[in-house]
Amino acid sequence: MDVIQDLEFRGLLYQVTDRDGLAARLSKGPLTLYNGFDPTADSLTIGNLVAILLLRRFQLAGNHPIGVVGGGTGLVGDPSGKNTERQLNESEVVEEWTAKVRGQLSRFLDFEVKSNPARIVNNYDWLSQLGTLEFLRDVGKHFPVNYMLAKDSVSSRLDAGISFTEFSYMIMQSYDYLWLSENMGCELQTGGSDQWGNITAGVDLIRRTRALSVYGLTCPLVTNADGSKLGKTVAGAIWLDEQLTTPYQFYQYWMNSNDEDVVPYLKIFTFLSHSEIDELAEEVKNKPWERVAHRTLAREATTLVHRKEAMIRAENISNALFYGKVSDLTAGEIEEGLHDVPSYVIEGDSSVKLVDLLAEAKISPSKRRAREDIANGAISVNDERCSDTEKVFVPADRLKGRYLVIRRGKSSYHLVKWNV
Repeated sequence: MDVIQDLEFRGLLYQVTDRDGLAARLSKGPLTLYNGFDPTADSLTIGNLVAILLLRRFQLAGNHPIGVVGGGTGLVGDPSGKNTERQLNESEVVEEWTAKVRGQLSRFLDFEVKSNPARIVNNYDWLSQLGTLEFLRDVGKHFPVNYMLAKDSVSSRLDAGISFTEFSYMIMQSYDYLWLSENMGCELQTGGSDQWGNITAGVDLIRRTRALSVYGLTCPLVTNADGSKLGKTVAGAIWLDEQLTTPYQFYQYWMNSNDEDVVPYLKIFTFLSHSEIDELAEEVKNKPWERVAHRTLAREATTLVHRKEAMIRAENISNALFYGKVSDLTAGEIEEGLHDVPSYVIEGDSSVKLVDLLAEAKISPSKRRAREDIANGAISVNDERCSDTEKVFVPADRLKGRYLVIRRGKSSYHLVKWNV
């Protein structure tokens, strides 16, 4: 099975400028392709991961991938998919984010394989050398205004307004493709479907100026079955940086996938074979309560992004929190697993009465309610249900010398920590 057929199976093939032409070109041997990633934050998200893994799939099929970090275009701002003007960031900020994005791309592409090593470049290196007159005369003249107005990324913004800065983004991305074609032999640009207008503009620019046949390919913007945006949660986006989204949070995101989403996600975010995915699809259909597919997805995706050790740690935390084994966790696992629950810090090394602690930490709204919660069996501390309203916790009761994990009801967790 070739790479195009694999992309079709995985639901990753949305638009192609010339499918037959691209298939014929791939049949002749490896080609060079690129995908651009603008540094709009200090980390990429799982939405960006779709395009990163697309490059990786082409590399595994023998092709030569280039990850382009948009240090130049990131200073301008892409209007695609936006209803309003992007806020322009300072050059120092964009430079810092560019370095972080470059580092994240390096985790997914293979730079050591001898036959087709990946490359990462920064478009600031060539865009910053392009003079205004040269840009307008040699590049801009190939972009009729009515042609640009017809592109969705521009036409969708006409009523709300679009600056010349963002209006010119399409030309800059097109020039990227031209530069990469001339200097690195690039013949294919990939991206999300919101980049279709920019990609086809680049294909047209190369055809007009160099009379070369190059290609564009997009994958769909992935959404959940209910139409909501992939990777958006109550707590915010799902980042690839473990300082922003811990491996445990990352693991849980996939475990909590809807049954309708899990098989499509297995196709997109794992490198499992078609037959393995088909078997897991049968598990979802016949035994959804066993959540075998969800667990496989969480393991595969977390290992891919955060390595196997972090996946095992995340699974340990998950088992401990859901099956009452908090005492088995290390201090680091307690911090990671309860990273986003309400916490209360106590200075010193004092003992504390449970009723007072519940009220002071706002786990229960008052001391009276705290006593009722304890008497009703609604409070568990370190996996043990507490029914003694006079209970006092001494240093020896703490996990790892400094933690109490308090659960009120079935799922309301709180973390109490001593700074000793």
